[in-house]
Amino acid sequence: MTDEFIDIVTQDGKPTGKKALKSEIHAKGFYHNTAHVWLYNENHEILLQQRSVQKVICPGMWDVSVAGHVDAGETLTEGAVRETKEELGLNLHESDLKKIGVFECFQAYDNGIKDNEFHHTFIAKLNAKLQDLTPQIEEVEALKLVTFDEFESLLKESGTNDHFVPTNRAYYQKVLQAIKQETANS
Repeated sequence: MTDEFIDIVTQDGKPTGKKALKSEIHAKGFYHNTAHVWLYNENHEILLQQRSVQKVICPGMWDVSVAGHVDAGETLTEGAVRETKEELGLNLHESDLKKIGVFECFQAYDNGIKDNEFHHTFIAKLNAKLQDLTPQIEEVEALKLVTFDEFESLLKESGTNDHFVPTNRAYYQKVLQAIKQETANS
C-alpha cells in the first residue's frame, strides 16, 4: 500500500489548503474526504465488496461497492472514478455518478487509527456482469450482488454477520433508499 498525500479539511469539511500523508492523517486524526460508490444493477441488486483480510480497519467485512481516500488535488468525482477503476477494474465516467450526500464518519480504532472522514457518497448503475469485474487483490477479498431485500436483512443483523459497520446503520439505510428511488425513476 502506498502512503499517498491527502487534502486536510476542517471539522466542517472545508478545505484547509494543507495536505499530509495518509499515515499522518490517521495518526493525528485530521479530517479528510473519501469517495464511496454504491453500484446497483437493473435486477435491483447492490454490489457488495468484502474488504481484504489484510486491511487494518474492518478486515473481511462486507460493505460499500467501492471506497477510498480522495488524493490531494483530486476532485471528489475524480477520486470516485479512480477508486472504481483501481478496486474493480470498472471504467465509470463522472457523469455516471449521482451524489446522494456527505456522511460524517468519525471513529477511533484500537490500533491507534483516528479516522475522521467525510464520505462523499455516490450511486451508479452497474452495467457489467460480476464475473467481468477485476477485484484489486490488496483491497478486495470478494464481491457479491444482493437484492434490496437481502441488503435490508443483512443490515438488520449487522451486529453479528460481518456485513456493514453496525454504528453506521442510518448511513446504509439512506444509501438503500436513494438506490430504490433511483431505480423506481428509471
